[in-house]
Amino acid sequence: MTNFNYNDLGLKDYKECWDYQEGILADVVAEKRVTGKPTSKNQFILVEHPHVYTLGKSGDETNLLANADFLKKIKATYYKINRGGDITYHGPGQIVGYPIIDLEHYKIGVREYIEKMEDAIIAAIAEYGLEGGRKEGATGVWLDFNHKVRSRKICAIGVRVSRYVTMHGFALNVNTDMRYFTYINPCGLTFGVTSIQQELGRKIDLEEVKSILKEKFNSIY
Repeated sequence: MTNFNYNDLGLKDYKECWDYQEGILADVVAEKRVTGKPTSKNQFILVEHPHVYTLGKSGDETNLLANADFLKKIKATYYKINRGGDITYHGPGQIVGYPIIDLEHYKIGVREYIEKMEDAIIAAIAEYGLEGGRKEGATGVWLDFNHKVRSRKICAIGVRVSRYVTMHGFALNVNTDMRYFTYINPCGLTFGVTSIQQELGRKIDLEEVKSILKEKFNSIY
């Protein structure tokens, strides 16, 4: 079992948090260059963001369906960023996790890292009676993942890796305002999105979900 160093930032501006991640990543990569060895140092950021849309480096800007004036109206910002994947939304009531870890230390590759992240999320939502799984040809965690029509995404995943050190991560919809997803084609696809609250019909204790996530991530690495 791994004991990650969790850092709960509460509600924090996306760009500030992005810069914070970049600083930690740079420090870890610099240390690796000096020592020439993998490092067990890690930081696992948990955070909520004000309304924001982010577009991955391989994304298509036309998947943002709102113009600048409308973004102001709904109090949302927009950033082109350096993770993989297309467009996604972050906002209050959504738990975002940014693990900054050295994959060389854990002796895993990027694909296995993403799969382990998916496994941890699947285990976490199972605590709420939700059966999550993978959808062929897509990252993240889905409900009714084998159904062509009813499949819906509950957690998005997008990462960046530099010298085997990770940043960015996952976004789990808990009490998320799902209206904000109607202004994008999430991850460049047209599919349903959902949240734990939407599935269960009640508001969920975010601190409880964070505690469960910590337990599942610690047990899976």
